[in-house]
Formats: sequence, C-alpha cells, structure tokens
Amino acid sequence: MDKNQTGIEYMQQGKWEEAARSFMEAIEEEPNNAVAHINFGNVLTAVGETEKALKFYDRAIELDSEAVAAYYSKGNLYYEMEKFEEAKQNFELAMKKGLQSGDNYFMLGMTLVQLEQGRLALPFLQRSTELLEEDAEAFFHYGLCLAQSEYIDEAITQLEKCVSLDPSHADAYYNLGVAYGFKEEAKKALEMFEKALEVQPDHLLAGHGKKLIEEA
Repeated sequence: MDKNQTGIEYMQQGKWEEAARSFMEAIEEEPNNAVAHINFGNVLTAVGETEKALKFYDRAIELDSEAVAAYYSKGNLYYEMEKFEEAKQNFELAMKKGLQSGDNYFMLGMTLVQLEQGRLALPFLQRSTELLEEDAEAFFHYGLCLAQSEYIDEAITQLEKCVSLDPSHADAYYNLGVAYGFKEEAKKALEMFEKALEVQPDHLLAGHGKKLIEEA
C-alpha cells in the first residue's frame, strides 16, 4: 500500500508515531513529493510540534508552489497560534490557487472575525454554509457573524438551521434567545433560553437571559 495512504490511516486511528514513520518513509522514497511533506507536517501539528510542522509545509511549497493543502494547513496552524494575519494570508493563497473547499471558506471567515472584520467575513461564511450543508458549526458562526453585523432576521434563519442540524447546540439556542430579545419578542426569547438550559443546565448566559425576561 502507498506509504502516504498508510500514514493517513494511522492518523485517523490516532497512531501518531506509526503515521510519522510512514510519512518519513514516503519522503525518503520520494524526496520531491510535496504531499508527503504536507502529511508529515499534519502529524507534527497534531502532536504540537508547530515550528517543525511549519518547516515541512514550507518545504512542500518549495517543491510545489501550487500545493493548496500546504497553504490551508499553514493557515490552520497560524489560526491555532492566534497569528491571524498570517492565517488570513495562507487561506487567501489557498483560495487564489484553486482551493474552493467549504473548510477553507469557513476558516478564512473565522480568521476575519478574529481580526474584527466581521462584514468582510460574511461572504466567506455564507459560502461555507453552501458547501457544508450538514455542518451545524458553519451555520452557527455565519449566524453569529450576521447578528454581530446587526442583520438580526438573517441571523435567526441561520441559527435555526444550526439547531435543526444539531438540536443539542446550546449556544445556538442562547443566541436565538438574544436575537428574539433584540426584536422584543420576549415569549420566543424565553423559549430559546429555556431550550438552551434543557440542553445545558449550567449555561450561565442562558440562565441570566431567562432571569432578565422573567423579571421584566
């Protein structure tokens, strides 16, 4: 079996040492194979060796400047390191070089949110929901970004889609409660806060929201 494929299977099983060995063997067999370098970088990322991982992603890009997965992986790594400007640059490069995946759009949108550029994030988060139709988190963060940009009705639509995909998403119910409260629909807001508390009884913000409405 192909060493890269073997390594990926080990990664899926959480067998990091075996995965690293497979990818290293793949690199030894084909030193100019960018994919093996990206895969080895992904193992290093998974075990927290971020600086080493970056070197392997950079080497992959040296070998193949069109290796979109290397830019995407670098973007994710920078995002985890809270280096959001660098993350943004890499997600944008991945997109420019042809990566049209929902995950890349989602991560670029999330990065822009972290850079306090919520309105710029909206089209990327929207596109992520179109490509990731079953991903509750994509709809949640798109809804959240819409709410923060004061598109309340649109936010409600997306948050409702989120809870239809994941009925246990307490934060989505809480934010629906806030949105309905903003629209002065107290009964509906209370219902959403109560749903959040059903799912997560210790949800402090939902508990506080419920108390405020009951006292009003």
